[in-house]
Amino acid sequence: MSPIIVATGFNREAAIVAGPGIVTVAGGGNAAGLEQKLQAAVARGAAGIASFGLTGGLADGLAIGDWVVGDAIAGAIDLACDPHWRDALAARLPGARVGTFFADGRMIDTVAEKRALGRRHTALAVDMESHIAARVAQAHGLPFAIVRIISDEVDHLLPHAITVSMRPDGGIDAAAMAKSLAARPAQIADVVRTTRLFARGFRGLKQGAARIGPRMAFPG
Repeated sequence: MSPIIVATGFNREAAIVAGPGIVTVAGGGNAAGLEQKLQAAVARGAAGIASFGLTGGLADGLAIGDWVVGDAIAGAIDLACDPHWRDALAARLPGARVGTFFADGRMIDTVAEKRALGRRHTALAVDMESHIAARVAQAHGLPFAIVRIISDEVDHLLPHAITVSMRPDGGIDAAAMAKSLAARPAQIADVVRTTRLFARGFRGLKQGAARIGPRMAFPG
């Protein structure tokens, strides 16, 4: 049986979802590298591709720890998610919002733009991997799904030290964070707050992964 390929940003997200029948690929904020790794994984066999992990809210009414299941993605690519997989994921996560994700590879750097993107695309959430995963899935005619948990709300802007914290291998770049904090010490309080919010998101991510179950609830 071919595995489910799961695209994440951080290695920590990949570790949470790892299991039998799943191949994880952490992007680390490197779009070209993520696409290459996904293409290599698909070449070895795949039943479908899912995007999983933390996500930023683009609409009111989404709080830290809320799940969003993708109905479609907009931005760098416009693609509908597989409806059967979408419904299976939503059924495993009671209370999850179902809607559109936005992704084009950019780090959205103002609250005004987050809100504008949400309105323009009727999107609930944003991340940095889903458009790459969608593009590879579309190229190979594979089912595609997005299931992510809110780690920062629409009115919260990630501080600079957090935006530079992702290494291309999916790890944490502590040196880049320290450099940013040294250059912009006023962000320290916001970094501490953001780290706490991420911790809540990761706890919810682990609990949700257990509810989703084997093979990311793939219906095939």
